[in-house]
Amino acid sequence: MGERRVIGWAARDTTGLLSSYSFNLRKTGPEDVVIKVLYCGIDHTDLHQMRNEIHSTNYPLVPGHEVVGEVEELGSEVKKFRVGDRVGVGCIIGSCGKCSSCKSNNEHYCADRIFTTGGTYPDGAPTHGGFSSTMVVHQAFVVRMPNKLAPEQAAPLLCGGVTAYSPLKQFTKGYSNEDVLRVGILGLGGVGHLGVIIAKAMGHHVTVISSSSKKKEEALEHLGADSYLVSSDSAEMEAAAGRLDYILDTVPAHHNIKAYLSLLKVEGRLVIVGASPQPLQFIASDLILGKKTIGGSFIGSIEETEELLEFWAEKGLKTMIEVVKTDYVNKAFERMERNDVRYRFVLDVAGSNLH
Repeated sequence: MGERRVIGWAARDTTGLLSSYSFNLRKTGPEDVVIKVLYCGIDHTDLHQMRNEIHSTNYPLVPGHEVVGEVEELGSEVKKFRVGDRVGVGCIIGSCGKCSSCKSNNEHYCADRIFTTGGTYPDGAPTHGGFSSTMVVHQAFVVRMPNKLAPEQAAPLLCGGVTAYSPLKQFTKGYSNEDVLRVGILGLGGVGHLGVIIAKAMGHHVTVISSSSKKKEEALEHLGADSYLVSSDSAEMEAAAGRLDYILDTVPAHHNIKAYLSLLKVEGRLVIVGASPQPLQFIASDLILGKKTIGGSFIGSIEETEELLEFWAEKGLKTMIEVVKTDYVNKAFERMERNDVRYRFVLDVAGSNLH
């Protein structure tokens, strides 16, 4: 199968503004899946990449790494899928397949991983993401969608959802089903709201930590959080000291993590999943005197993504999304940057005029 010309939306410089862009898909190999894109989630990392704030962006950049689509064609060696299947693609579309990370179902930590957008194929060609009509992806990095999940509902799970699910799943290791872990979700945006839903479905006691009380009613009444903590209120923070087993830090901008370490119990953990483009700081003694740790977690594996999709469908969970088309996508990024979305934009690619 040869190259084909497709239409997407791309950023061309550090303004990050998107406009129509045509490009050639790479040639389809024997293990590749050709996917008609239906929906694609809009993630804060897209904005960082569009503006060249993380990594080193090569323009034009077609963003989008929470892709839900329908199989159009299959390479000759693909046995896992059939034409017409609904499938998903997340942040990674390639890895070496040989290293210890790849062999232990941690391919997202492979040093030679290929990012869905802003990445580079082995031949030097750039990767293009889901803000486009069609994608070609190796079958190993395509996941099947449960029939119960609406495609627009599923899109945010492929990055934001698994970014929360993977560390929350790790938190439970070493504890019995009877143990109720006290988890703090720092930041109530796209990843944060999914973290609350997932943690509650896992049976955790969930505290939402936010800089103001604006989202308190939503967190408690709509998302089902058990408590809400305003981090700018020193009295509330002092009263909550030493109460949490873990904190999932989803904030994708610069913030003071020192303030949140006091909330952890002895041996508590703060896990960072929000990609702040600026350095974060802490005082060493805050960790040492409480045997506390700061760690990071990057998305999740293909296996964990499939687990999450089944978990979500089985529990009957719902993402809170706003569906938009490409003629609104630049406005959507503006609103996302000022936290004016509840809680995730999803781009209706198939329903948009990409030209």
